[in-house]
Amino acid sequence: MLMNFALNLDGAFSALADPTRRAILARLAKGEATVSELADPFDMTQPAISQHLKVLEEAGLISQRAEGTKRPRRLERAGIEAMDEWLAMLRKGLEKSYERLDDVLAAMEKPKKEKRR
Repeated sequence: MLMNFALNLDGAFSALADPTRRAILARLAKGEATVSELADPFDMTQPAISQHLKVLEEAGLISQRAEGTKRPRRLERAGIEAMDEWLAMLRKGLEKSYERLDDVLAAMEKPKKEKRR
């Protein structure tokens, strides 16, 4: 199960490897935006931005909805939460490692304090 969980994240983390796509996600964290709104801060064409959006959509990180002729994009909760859960698992493992290190260091410190007395 853990292997499938990690494999589903491949597309998401691959999409995040590009700084333009990370910037797009950061912008979408503030709210929905159209392709032209997303393209404004970049020195690239709307078709180039659309290609980045396609990658983010395929990775499950964003979605679009129809609003008349506009197709605003927004963050996709499930994709973001899946990455967050995976990272939380890593943080938990890291915390356990630090706790073990703290225990080892505390055990090393006790004999030093006892020698001083």
